[in-house]
Amino acid sequence: MRIGLVGTGRIGAFHASTLAGLDQVDEVVLTDAVPGAAETLAAEHGYGTAPDVDTLLGQVDGVVITTPTTTHAALLRQTVAAGLPTFCEKPVAMTLDESIELVDLVESSTVPVQIGFQRRFDTGYRRARDAVRSGDLGFVHTLRANTHDQAPPPAAYIPTSGGLFRDCSIHDFDIIRFVTGREVLSVYGVGANKGDDFFTEGGDVDTCAAVLTLDDDTVVTVSATRYNGAGHDVRLEVMGSAGTVGVGFDDSLAVRSAEDGVDYPRGPQKWSFMERFQPAYRRELGVFADLVAGRVSSPCTVRDGLQAFRIAEACELSRRRRARVDLAEIPDDSGTTGAGARSA
Repeated sequence: MRIGLVGTGRIGAFHASTLAGLDQVDEVVLTDAVPGAAETLAAEHGYGTAPDVDTLLGQVDGVVITTPTTTHAALLRQTVAAGLPTFCEKPVAMTLDESIELVDLVESSTVPVQIGFQRRFDTGYRRARDAVRSGDLGFVHTLRANTHDQAPPPAAYIPTSGGLFRDCSIHDFDIIRFVTGREVLSVYGVGANKGDDFFTEGGDVDTCAAVLTLDDDTVVTVSATRYNGAGHDVRLEVMGSAGTVGVGFDDSLAVRSAEDGVDYPRGPQKWSFMERFQPAYRRELGVFADLVAGRVSSPCTVRDGLQAFRIAEACELSRRRRARVDLAEIPDDSGTTGAGARSA
């Protein structure tokens, strides 16, 4: 099969390499709005190119969207209109209203769409999910999730990112739904800036946290920061009445013990999300190739993307209000309110 990829920036180049290494994929075809960008990457690695999106859509069996978030919605409309299975990096749109419109569009079509939440394909998170669903942990009462970047992105990225909750913590919100099988009822979000001025100037924060209450009264804490000099640190703890399981507690853990005689973790640390989740990205795109071939249904739907976005939206609203926000206040895909469909 031929897979088209739109957007050849950092994650686009990474995905192109992953796709090219899959047995199911015969050719990767690139296009980019930046003149020469696709051609330069293609020349280095032997990929094909197309001069524009419209031409690309006529040449491929499926499409991967890795452009800036501001362009996702328009591109997704194009690929759905063309009837092409699509992989789109999160989030599908910059706003809640547009996300809702896209859910309606995709669900009224027969085009399969997969959203890029790679943690669903990480071995540790999947084992945590199995532990919850098997009952091995007893009743689950508490989760702690964090996403701590080693260094901040460029200043130009912030105005188009959607903010720390929507850009970064949204991965935690999705994986909480995936691991627990539950929905979020309410949130209380906070944020602060101690780093570069461009976060404040862009209306964003460089560090945030939230307390979530799930629909079975499980309590969840989520934290994120752009400044974790010790390394890229992504973890989840799931605590139950009969046991606790953790994800991200290997020797790359970016934490130094203050206790005597402790030599764990031994390192080396990981420094980026691509390094941390490389195997998960490979599995994720392998499943997308199977989706294009018609062998599987979407493992992470546009509806799933909307539910994670709703949680992020509620957290940002809570941060600005300095008050708890119920998810029932955040519209769902029907234009009403409510938690929406639970993740499978």
